[in-house]
Amino acid sequence: MNPVSQLPKEIYRSYVCTHANLPPVESTHQFVDELVMFFFPVKANRTVSLKSLQKELRRLRFRLGELLYPIHGDDEDEVTQIVESFFNSLPEVYHHMLRDADAFVNSDPSAKGKEEVIMSFPGFYAISVYRIAHELHKLNVPLLPRIMSEYIHGKTGIDIHPGAVIGRNFFIDHGTGVVIGETTEIGDNVKIYQGVTLGALYVERALRDQKRHPTIQDNVIIYAGSTILGGKTVIGHDSVIGGNVWLTESVEPFSLVYHQPQIVIRDKKDFVEPLNFYI
Repeated sequence: MNPVSQLPKEIYRSYVCTHANLPPVESTHQFVDELVMFFFPVKANRTVSLKSLQKELRRLRFRLGELLYPIHGDDEDEVTQIVESFFNSLPEVYHHMLRDADAFVNSDPSAKGKEEVIMSFPGFYAISVYRIAHELHKLNVPLLPRIMSEYIHGKTGIDIHPGAVIGRNFFIDHGTGVVIGETTEIGDNVKIYQGVTLGALYVERALRDQKRHPTIQDNVIIYAGSTILGGKTVIGHDSVIGGNVWLTESVEPFSLVYHQPQIVIRDKKDFVEPLNFYI
């Protein structure tokens, strides 16, 4: 028999064995978007009353429970405890988001106001979802935080692992290509530009429980294209890391680190284009 003909049966067996422990991906995406719009009704272009917000909050609590039940094997007590703990943390999460929005307004001259940041800045959107996913990660909820972070990664090009620890007033400008690894620690008032990687020196399964990603202390600016690697790498507070820098070792506070490329400028009239060339 053609092995390909066995595929439906193999897929079905795999599905039956695993689907009971997996949350629905699309419902997780919808939940995180609804939660962001609950925090910021302006994103949905709607006005709200206290009564409607309270009703929406009850609905979101129920929705999170639905997502958690498959993961926790219908353990109602555990699901209830996680839902309570998560929603009790939301006032602080919301406060962090507002301070992040202020950081965008204060840092980006193109930002006309907090409403514009909330509605249209991908960096703020990615940070907001990170803060939601991080709370679930702290509660040891499997799968859901990563599904949320990968959803926003696909929408913004910004990859923030929910396990990273990020302080107050965080700012990501443009954001495309930013990578922040699982054990990264970022202090307060940090600014990061597009294409920055905060990663590990190398990937190996044996390192799963170790600190693999750098520590960025308070008031650090990291410009576009820079790569900072390693769990022992610490960027001291109030430092500036210039564009396209590659760092695998720590720097002291108040450091200025920059890469100085050699740029050659020639008169185009003297340039003879080759007849044959390869790219």
